[in-house]
Amino acid sequence: MTRKLVVVGAAAAALAITLSACGGAAKKSTASGNNSAAGTTVKLMVGGVNKQIYLSAKLTEQLGYFTEQGLKVELSDEPAGVNAETAMLAGEVDGVVGFYDHTIDLQGKGKQAESVVQLQQAPGEVELCRSDVADAIKSPADWKGRKLGVTGLGSSTNFLTKFLAVHNGLQPTDITSVAVEAGQTFIAAMQHKQIDCGMTTEPTISALLNTGQAKVLVDMRTPEGAKAALGGTYPAASLYMQTAWVNSHKPTVQKLANAFVKTQKWIAAHSAAEITDKMPAEYYAGVGKDQYIKALDAEKAMYTPDGMMPADGPQTVLNVLSAFDPSVKGHTIDLSKTYTTEFAKNAS
Repeated sequence: MTRKLVVVGAAAAALAITLSACGGAAKKSTASGNNSAAGTTVKLMVGGVNKQIYLSAKLTEQLGYFTEQGLKVELSDEPAGVNAETAMLAGEVDGVVGFYDHTIDLQGKGKQAESVVQLQQAPGEVELCRSDVADAIKSPADWKGRKLGVTGLGSSTNFLTKFLAVHNGLQPTDITSVAVEAGQTFIAAMQHKQIDCGMTTEPTISALLNTGQAKVLVDMRTPEGAKAALGGTYPAASLYMQTAWVNSHKPTVQKLANAFVKTQKWIAAHSAAEITDKMPAEYYAGVGKDQYIKALDAEKAMYTPDGMMPADGPQTVLNVLSAFDPSVKGHTIDLSKTYTTEFAKNAS
């Protein structure tokens, strides 16, 4: 998949690209002028930049909050969160806007990463089943032998899918996970019957429901829906980074937190229609602006209002991963090292 590069600050675009070629760490610009023309370049990869669950990343850019902090943030797009994690570990990007659960999985593999700003308190995910098989699949207990769509193998959608299978009496080997990414590729997989059910987010959910091609099996777009499916508060989208990078770039991380926390507060204080007005039109072109607003309004409670990690969230995520993930199950996980509230508190 071609990664789309978006550079914050048009006047600094050429300089930012030159700097980004020099390595993964944030670079201090030598240009003169105000914050829009000089500052620190940071590369963040988003696990699907046009998904509503990751709306905070693009919205922060649209509101000008990165520039306000003296940052030039390059947002690159990778539909599968596991690939974004890989890019971070390789030093290709400085951080990831993706699910918090990756930090727990990574610790189980002997690597240290942490959420520095928590953007969501629910996954915003829905398990959809093709309409022609929906009557035969009443719950995940009916998944045995089925092909289930996920964004990528090892992705958070794959984690959640495996948990739902195990939680409903199956073994992970009873199902087949199929990597279909999101958006049009997910829709095509449904249309061509490459998957029976699949986990995805808005606006892909609305696109399939509106055409009658799919039906909802499990809905985790709200904190209440997530608690019912997963057993507790499930913090999902976050800004996470390798711990070593955080410790060596604390001033930059604080600026990122300042920008993101300001966005979270802006989301809490504005309507779904006002938020949508700030987003690029192509983000809702597939479903229409009115449907995009309707979907966002229904799941708006999934965003944290202050960038803080919900106190009961990390344990829920650990419980979910411990049910099936060999990197976590039976391992000692120090949850305190998988996230920090330091930067969000300072931003507040």
